[in-house]
Amino acid sequence: MQPTQRPLLARLARVNPTSVFLAALALVLVALFAPGPVGGLLLLALAAGLVYLLAVTWPVQAPQTRVLRLVMVTLLVTVALVKIF
Repeated sequence: MQPTQRPLLARLARVNPTSVFLAALALVLVALFAPGPVGGLLLLALAAGLVYLLAVTWPVQAPQTRVLRLVMVTLLVTVALVKIF
């Protein structure tokens, strides 16, 4: 492992992408159907994880990808805040 490589990212690189997609989909569905603040907090937790990945991968992403990811995280946080309030 390189000194700059984070252990969490090394573990994520070994995970099956389909499993990660299905787990994230399940979390979003549970959060959307959960009552008020509980669902909103789950969505905010997911958004926090996405912000972490966005920050780590920012230097290697194309500008179009950066914009799309920022829009998606913004939409997720907006839905979470609407659900909480």
